[in-house]
Amino acid sequence: MSLIDNIITWYSAHMNYASITALMAVESSFIPFPSEVVIPPAAFVAGQPESVLCTTGNYPVDVLLIILFGTLGAMIGAIINYGLSVWLGRLIIYKFADSRLGHMCLLSSEKLQRAEEYFREKGNVSTFIGRFIPGIRQLISIPAGLSRMHFGSFLWWTFLGAFIWNCILALMGYIAAGQMDLIKEYSHELSVAILVLLGAVVLYYAMRWFIRRATKHE
Repeated sequence: MSLIDNIITWYSAHMNYASITALMAVESSFIPFPSEVVIPPAAFVAGQPESVLCTTGNYPVDVLLIILFGTLGAMIGAIINYGLSVWLGRLIIYKFADSRLGHMCLLSSEKLQRAEEYFREKGNVSTFIGRFIPGIRQLISIPAGLSRMHFGSFLWWTFLGAFIWNCILALMGYIAAGQMDLIKEYSHELSVAILVLLGAVVLYYAMRWFIRRATKHE
Protein backbone atom coordinates (compact mmCIF):
# COMPACT_ATOMS: atom_id res chain seq x y z
CA MET A 1 0.00 0.00 0.00
CA SER A 2 1.42 3.39 -1.01
CA LEU A 3 1.72 6.45 1.20
CA ILE A 4 -1.26 8.00 -0.63
CA ASP A 5 -3.38 4.92 0.11
CA ASN A 6 -2.32 5.01 3.77
CA ILE A 7 -3.23 8.69 4.05
CA ILE A 8 -6.65 8.13 2.46
CA THR A 9 -7.30 5.13 4.73
CA TRP A 10 -6.29 7.06 7.86
CA TYR A 11 -8.43 10.09 6.99
CA SER A 12 -11.37 7.86 6.07
CA ALA A 13 -11.23 6.13 9.47
CA HIS A 14 -10.34 9.01 11.81
CA MET A 15 -11.45 12.35 10.36
CA ASN A 16 -14.91 13.46 11.51
CA TYR A 17 -16.79 16.71 11.95
CA ALA A 18 -15.67 17.10 15.58
CA SER A 19 -11.99 16.66 14.69
CA ILE A 20 -12.35 19.07 11.75
CA THR A 21 -13.80 21.68 14.10
CA ALA A 22 -11.04 21.12 16.68
CA LEU A 23 -8.20 21.18 14.14
CA MET A 24 -9.51 24.32 12.45
CA ALA A 25 -9.83 25.99 15.87
CA VAL A 26 -6.15 25.21 16.43
CA GLU A 27 -5.28 26.48 12.93
CA SER A 28 -7.08 29.76 13.54
CA SER A 29 -5.42 30.34 16.92
CA PHE A 30 -1.77 31.28 17.47
CA ILE A 31 -0.68 27.62 17.24
CA PRO A 32 0.86 26.95 13.79
CA PHE A 33 -1.22 24.36 11.97
CA PRO A 34 -2.09 24.53 8.26
CA SER A 35 -5.75 24.38 7.21
CA GLU A 36 -4.52 22.89 3.92
CA VAL A 37 -3.99 19.52 5.65
CA VAL A 38 -7.51 19.51 7.11
CA ILE A 39 -10.18 20.72 4.69
CA PRO A 40 -8.95 19.48 1.26
CA PRO A 41 -8.22 15.89 2.45
CA ALA A 42 -11.52 15.82 4.36
CA ALA A 43 -13.43 16.90 1.24
CA PHE A 44 -11.51 14.31 -0.73
CA VAL A 45 -12.25 11.33 1.54
CA ALA A 46 -15.88 12.34 2.12
CA GLY A 47 -16.61 10.75 -1.24
CA GLN A 48 -15.24 7.38 -0.12
CA PRO A 49 -18.07 5.04 0.99
CA GLU A 50 -16.03 3.74 3.96
CA SER A 51 -15.30 7.24 5.27
CA VAL A 52 -16.85 8.40 8.56
CA LEU A 53 -17.42 11.72 6.76
CA CYS A 54 -19.80 10.01 4.33
CA THR A 55 -22.79 10.65 6.61
CA THR A 56 -25.59 11.76 4.29
CA GLY A 57 -24.83 9.64 1.25
CA ASN A 58 -24.87 12.87 -0.74
CA TYR A 59 -21.30 13.93 -1.51
CA PRO A 60 -21.95 17.68 -2.09
CA VAL A 61 -23.92 17.87 1.18
CA ASP A 62 -21.10 16.16 3.10
CA VAL A 63 -18.59 18.63 1.63
CA LEU A 64 -20.86 21.52 2.67
CA LEU A 65 -20.92 20.13 6.23
CA ILE A 66 -17.11 19.99 6.18
CA ILE A 67 -17.03 23.66 5.16
CA LEU A 68 -19.51 24.67 7.87
CA PHE A 69 -17.76 22.76 10.67
CA GLY A 70 -14.38 23.99 9.45
CA THR A 71 -15.68 27.56 9.55
CA LEU A 72 -17.06 27.02 13.05
CA GLY A 73 -13.64 25.83 14.19
CA ALA A 74 -11.90 28.78 12.54
CA MET A 75 -14.22 31.18 14.35
CA ILE A 76 -13.59 29.47 17.71
CA GLY A 77 -9.82 29.86 17.26
CA ALA A 78 -10.18 33.49 16.14
CA ILE A 79 -12.40 34.30 19.13
CA ILE A 80 -9.77 32.78 21.46
CA ASN A 81 -7.10 35.04 19.96
CA TYR A 82 -9.39 38.07 20.15
CA GLY A 83 -10.40 37.35 23.76
CA LEU A 84 -6.84 36.74 24.96
CA SER A 85 -5.68 39.97 23.30
CA VAL A 86 -8.43 42.00 24.99
CA TRP A 87 -7.86 40.33 28.36
CA LEU A 88 -4.04 40.23 28.47
CA GLY A 89 -3.21 43.44 26.60
CA ARG A 90 -0.39 44.39 24.26
CA LEU A 91 2.50 44.14 26.76
CA ILE A 92 1.84 40.53 27.80
CA ILE A 93 0.96 39.41 24.26
CA TYR A 94 4.26 40.78 22.93
CA LYS A 95 6.22 39.27 25.83
CA PHE A 96 4.66 35.89 25.09
CA ALA A 97 5.50 36.25 21.38
CA ASP A 98 9.18 36.73 22.24
CA SER A 99 9.25 33.95 24.83
CA ARG A 100 10.59 30.44 24.19
CA LEU A 101 7.04 29.06 24.03
CA GLY A 102 6.03 31.86 21.68
CA HIS A 103 8.91 31.03 19.37
CA MET A 104 7.85 27.37 19.44
CA CYS A 105 4.49 28.61 18.14
CA LEU A 106 6.44 30.49 15.41
CA LEU A 107 5.48 33.84 16.97
CA SER A 108 7.64 36.92 17.35
CA SER A 109 7.11 40.59 18.13
CA GLU A 110 8.09 41.36 14.52
CA LYS A 111 5.25 39.18 13.19
CA LEU A 112 2.78 40.81 15.57
CA GLN A 113 3.97 44.25 14.50
CA ARG A 114 3.43 43.35 10.85
CA ALA A 115 -0.06 42.07 11.68
CA GLU A 116 -0.87 45.28 13.58
CA GLU A 117 0.45 47.44 10.74
CA TYR A 118 -1.69 45.47 8.29
CA PHE A 119 -4.72 45.93 10.55
CA ARG A 120 -4.13 49.67 10.86
CA GLU A 121 -3.66 49.99 7.10
CA LYS A 122 -6.75 47.98 6.05
CA GLY A 123 -9.01 48.63 9.03
CA ASN A 124 -11.72 46.22 10.17
CA VAL A 125 -11.95 44.57 6.76
CA SER A 126 -8.44 43.20 7.37
CA THR A 127 -10.02 40.46 9.49
CA PHE A 128 -11.67 39.33 6.24
CA ILE A 129 -8.78 39.86 3.80
CA GLY A 130 -6.27 38.48 6.29
CA ARG A 131 -7.95 35.05 6.21
CA PHE A 132 -6.47 34.53 2.73
CA ILE A 133 -2.89 35.55 3.55
CA PRO A 134 -0.43 32.97 4.97
CA GLY A 135 1.31 34.23 8.08
CA ILE A 136 -1.44 36.81 8.68
CA ARG A 137 -4.39 34.41 8.84
CA GLN A 138 -3.56 33.10 12.32
CA LEU A 139 -2.52 36.47 13.73
CA ILE A 140 -5.04 38.99 12.39
CA SER A 141 -7.41 38.37 15.32
CA ILE A 142 -4.74 39.59 17.76
CA PRO A 143 -4.56 43.24 16.54
CA ALA A 144 -8.35 43.16 16.24
CA GLY A 145 -8.51 42.32 19.95
CA LEU A 146 -5.76 44.76 20.93
CA SER A 147 -7.64 47.58 19.18
CA ARG A 148 -10.93 46.37 20.73
CA MET A 149 -12.62 46.09 17.36
CA HIS A 150 -16.43 45.88 17.65
CA PHE A 151 -17.09 42.21 18.43
CA GLY A 152 -20.09 41.87 16.11
CA SER A 153 -18.12 43.31 13.20
CA PHE A 154 -15.19 41.05 14.08
CA LEU A 155 -17.43 37.95 14.02
CA TRP A 156 -19.00 38.89 10.68
CA TRP A 157 -15.73 39.55 8.81
CA THR A 158 -14.08 36.50 10.38
CA PHE A 159 -16.98 34.25 9.41
CA LEU A 160 -17.07 35.57 5.84
CA GLY A 161 -13.32 35.19 5.31
CA ALA A 162 -13.13 31.74 6.92
CA PHE A 163 -16.18 30.48 5.01
CA ILE A 164 -14.85 31.57 1.60
CA TRP A 165 -11.35 30.24 2.36
CA ASN A 166 -12.78 26.87 3.41
CA CYS A 167 -14.91 26.78 0.25
CA ILE A 168 -11.72 27.20 -1.81
CA LEU A 169 -9.93 24.46 0.14
CA ALA A 170 -12.92 22.09 -0.06
CA LEU A 171 -13.16 22.68 -3.81
CA MET A 172 -9.56 21.53 -4.15
CA GLY A 173 -10.41 18.26 -2.37
CA TYR A 174 -13.63 17.89 -4.35
CA ILE A 175 -11.80 18.26 -7.67
CA ALA A 176 -9.07 15.84 -6.54
CA ALA A 177 -11.73 13.24 -5.65
CA GLY A 178 -12.88 13.32 -9.27
CA GLN A 179 -9.35 12.32 -10.31
CA MET A 180 -9.19 9.22 -8.09
CA ASP A 181 -8.17 6.88 -10.93
CA LEU A 182 -5.35 9.21 -11.94
CA ILE A 183 -4.21 9.57 -8.32
CA LYS A 184 -4.07 5.78 -7.91
CA GLU A 185 -2.16 5.43 -11.16
CA TYR A 186 0.53 7.86 -10.01
CA SER A 187 0.33 7.09 -6.28
CA HIS A 188 4.03 6.16 -6.08
CA GLU A 189 5.15 9.42 -7.70
CA LEU A 190 2.79 11.42 -5.48
CA SER A 191 4.09 9.63 -2.38
CA VAL A 192 7.67 10.58 -3.29
CA ALA A 193 6.58 14.18 -3.93
CA ILE A 194 4.87 14.38 -0.53
CA LEU A 195 7.95 13.02 1.26
CA VAL A 196 10.20 15.49 -0.58
CA LEU A 197 7.85 18.35 0.31
CA LEU A 198 7.75 17.33 3.99
CA GLY A 199 11.54 17.09 4.02
CA ALA A 200 11.83 20.56 2.49
CA VAL A 201 9.46 22.03 5.09
CA VAL A 202 11.40 20.43 7.97
CA LEU A 203 14.69 21.65 6.49
CA TYR A 204 13.30 25.17 6.05
CA TYR A 205 12.20 25.49 9.69
CA ALA A 206 15.42 23.88 10.94
CA MET A 207 17.48 26.41 8.98
CA ARG A 208 15.34 29.28 10.30
CA TRP A 209 15.88 28.04 13.85
CA PHE A 210 19.67 27.78 13.43
CA ILE A 211 19.92 31.18 11.71
CA ARG A 212 17.84 32.85 14.43
CA ARG A 213 19.94 31.17 17.13
CA ALA A 214 23.21 32.20 15.46
CA THR A 215 22.01 35.79 15.00
CA LYS A 216 20.95 36.01 18.64
CA HIS A 217 24.45 35.00 19.82
CA GLU A 218 26.33 37.47 17.63
